[in-house]
Amino acid sequence: MNLDKLYKVLTNQPKYRVKQCQEAIFKNFLSNWSEASNLPKALIEQLNKECSLKIEAKIFESKDNKTTKALISLEDGLQIESVLLAHRDGRHTVCVSTQVGCPMACTFCATGQMGLKRNLTASEIVEQVLLFSRILHKNNDRVSNVVFMGMGEPFLNYDNVIKAIKYFNDKNGFNIGARHISISTCGILPGIDKLAEEKMQVNLAISLHAPNDQLRSELMPINKRFPLDKLFKAIDKYIAKTGRKVMFEYLMIKGVNDRVEHARELAKIMNKPLYMVNLIIYNSTGIYRSSDSATIQNFKNILDKAGVSVVQRYSFGRDIKAACGQLAVKSK
Repeated sequence: MNLDKLYKVLTNQPKYRVKQCQEAIFKNFLSNWSEASNLPKALIEQLNKECSLKIEAKIFESKDNKTTKALISLEDGLQIESVLLAHRDGRHTVCVSTQVGCPMACTFCATGQMGLKRNLTASEIVEQVLLFSRILHKNNDRVSNVVFMGMGEPFLNYDNVIKAIKYFNDKNGFNIGARHISISTCGILPGIDKLAEEKMQVNLAISLHAPNDQLRSELMPINKRFPLDKLFKAIDKYIAKTGRKVMFEYLMIKGVNDRVEHARELAKIMNKPLYMVNLIIYNSTGIYRSSDSATIQNFKNILDKAGVSVVQRYSFGRDIKAACGQLAVKSK
């Protein structure tokens, strides 16, 4: 699906055709223009030829039926993965990818070991949510949240990410509230600065995963370029500008970043207003192992006692390699 092509085709059409096409895509979730009975036959034929609604994807379901993973084939033959999460409270979150692969090379992440193939277009980001919206629509349900936490570093594809968010938020698009949209970055400072200037109430999350520069640089090479002091200055500037809280994601990796001294060190730098820590069970990609539940609970208790705002994320989709850090596709 190519939304730019669509609007180009509609340039010479009456204005109401644009709304009809938007409703066909984002409200009725049609997968073929031939199903749009309110469009003229000639336009349907042109749209099917130049702006197909078909999305090539293989679907995988977790055993507990709470996670659906899609392996999506793009027009150039490359593939990405995207994930739908079903929450206990009825919400449905799509975890979208922004790049084919990722250049960040974080040692704990399967996507980072792929390297970068290319950025996704805004349409390729949008169609991930569209695919799952079509599935949910069959049961009179809808996507309620979008998180940019799939394959790739969102702020290295900034313009297309912002363009996609506008489709998600638009009342003529998916009509998803901005506060139900989250962007996760490993700490690309120019992206954080630019987001602070956007008039969007989207959520910002930071992949932290270590309480000091030495360990973080070992796990995340980007820390050598943007060390913690510079990262926190950018975040504090963002908070001052937006007044919005920031979530710090912290993978619990056995014997690496989960010791008592790490918890105490983390507590010292996280005890600030509008800082929140999200402890995440690590999903093995071959090199590391997850901390055990007792270690995670003790780590959380230390943060709690220090007055840090902290939560623990439930792990989805491990059995279909759809959990945090597990998304990756084989090169063709």
